[in-house]
Amino acid sequence: MDRGGPWLWTWAAATALLLLAPTLVVIPLSFTGEASFVFPPKTWSLRWYEEFFTDPGWRDALLSSLWVALATTLVATVLGTAAAYGLARMRGRAATMVNGLLLSPLIMPQVVTAVAVLAVYLRWQLNGTLIGFVAAHTMLAMPYVVVTVQSSLRGYDRSLDLAAAGLGAGAWTRFRTVTLPLLASGILSGAVFAFVVSLDDIVIAIYLQTPALRTLPVEMYDSVTVEVDPTIAAAATLILAVTTALLLLPSLIRRKKTDR
Repeated sequence: MDRGGPWLWTWAAATALLLLAPTLVVIPLSFTGEASFVFPPKTWSLRWYEEFFTDPGWRDALLSSLWVALATTLVATVLGTAAAYGLARMRGRAATMVNGLLLSPLIMPQVVTAVAVLAVYLRWQLNGTLIGFVAAHTMLAMPYVVVTVQSSLRGYDRSLDLAAAGLGAGAWTRFRTVTLPLLASGILSGAVFAFVVSLDDIVIAIYLQTPALRTLPVEMYDSVTVEVDPTIAAAATLILAVTTALLLLPSLIRRKKTDR
């Protein structure tokens, strides 16, 4: 069966190559033994990965990013799942308005959002705090959780709730033993997206950063603007590896469940 012909496959392959081309340069550069960017590398070494994990600036930025991303993932997953579950039981214009409000960060330019968040944080003295970062990143990440959980809820059989209620299960018991396991794949996908969105954010992080709290993307940006060394290639390769692995994780879990 023809699914688009050779021209479509050629166009898709060319697009994929164009998107992957930067990584084909960055990854080899992270293993260079030179003190500057030379492509292709003349010598090979792990010195820049050692520099990344031993330099206090890079190490602290990595730990800050991980703490913020983990906290954001937890908060955004809980709130996003609750919001999607509640929206599934709402009807009418109220549901449409609430859903649009929750998904608005997806269409709002991040620069506008960052300026608005900064203005509020300066008044509330939240700029440069862990709580401030987590709250701002939760606002960005929660729509992804809402969308993925809503997708899982579309195939949810509500008769299972009625059956559990008929057997004497309370509301919390039904949610914990029936609803939650059936929505697990959507919740996991949303959590992965929330983590990646927080880890990769640069726009809001630049506005909220202070010398005491800087995330890894901000450190990478400063490294490019102040001085250029292959440490940034090592950092970019690590982020690429982590985000790719996390994005593939839900698909692998679903495939294993299907094979069973």
